[in-house]
Amino acid sequence: MRRLSREDRAEDHDGGRDEAATIDDPSSFPAFEVIPGAAEAGLLLICDHASNALPAAYEGLGLPPGELERHIGYDIGVAGVTRRLAATLGCPAVLSHFSRLLIDPNRGEDDPTLVMRLSDGAVIPGNRHADADEVERRLALFHRPYHAAIEAEIARALAAGAVPAILSVHSFTPVWRGVPRPWHVALLWDADPRFTAPLLEALRAPGDLIVGDNEPYDGALRNDCLYRHGTSRGLAHTLIEIRQDLIGDEAGQQAWADRLAGLLPAILAEPLLHERHAYGSRTGPVPPIYP
Repeated sequence: MRRLSREDRAEDHDGGRDEAATIDDPSSFPAFEVIPGAAEAGLLLICDHASNALPAAYEGLGLPPGELERHIGYDIGVAGVTRRLAATLGCPAVLSHFSRLLIDPNRGEDDPTLVMRLSDGAVIPGNRHADADEVERRLALFHRPYHAAIEAEIARALAAGAVPAILSVHSFTPVWRGVPRPWHVALLWDADPRFTAPLLEALRAPGDLIVGDNEPYDGALRNDCLYRHGTSRGLAHTLIEIRQDLIGDEAGQQAWADRLAGLLPAILAEPLLHERHAYGSRTGPVPPIYP
């Protein structure tokens, strides 16, 4: 079964509609939500595609009613898993508060799929004519504030004397372009194995899951969220993808939060996960680690 291209990966994830707001007053439409947690917890959760909310001024990006409720809007189930896991472990979490169709926070600022004009067969009218000025506006209002919030949580942990590991929570569709996905869960990673290897082992140990390793996507994506905050900083990190039919309701979200909460403490007890190491990237040379 093939791994998806960058364009396919940008199209494939799920959606539902959040309450609209206006962008005239940034306080009425925050770009992110921070769930408080102990700075010394040793773990930071991030959720790039937590919401499909759009400011009212964008008028649903011109999409017909219901389109944002499809998988093109956000990652179904991930916000619930992230909130529950953060509450159980007492760790902080940063969640996006805008649809990935507005601008994708899991893409670098130079990525051609940053603002999608076509997603899973749907033309996005509000993006079709988004010029460089409009993309810059969305970067300033949504993308950069989200990443600044992640940077602030990392800085808070480091100031407390704790080097955090980062877990990015995503989900994937059970069927893509008519092809069923066999995996229940998968981990995506680039070159740093510290978090991924033990979590893969722990997920596979009970024998009740089909666990993907860099499936159905490849985790080496230059300048994406984990490249920026994990690879470039030398922080241990991994991205978990949970199949959406398993977390489509509160019971499934709770079950997966409980499963992960049972596995993560033992993994995070390994001191190596709380040291800074430069492992490089399969995408090419990595700029010097920044603070």
